[in-house]
Amino acid sequence: MAVSTVSDDAKFWGALKKAHSKLPKGAKWVLAVASKDGAKAVNVITHDSVAGVRDFFESFTGAYATTEYAEADAANAVGLPR
Repeated sequence: MAVSTVSDDAKFWGALKKAHSKLPKGAKWVLAVASKDGAKAVNVITHDSVAGVRDFFESFTGAYATTEYAEADAANAVGLPR
């Protein structure tokens, strides 16, 4: 999962739209949601590794947000497809 503090709302979401069309093979975008004020965003992307998600995500959004990355605890998640 990628939890972002967004510095430029319009450019961040524009970059995500571009990124979505260029997902790496085998990756799946499960969720993209923003806070109402656009200052925070949570994205859930399945992929082989957190490092792979970080490299992909940063290449599109790095200039518009500071993002923390972590592997989700899917076994204890509510609402995520298995």
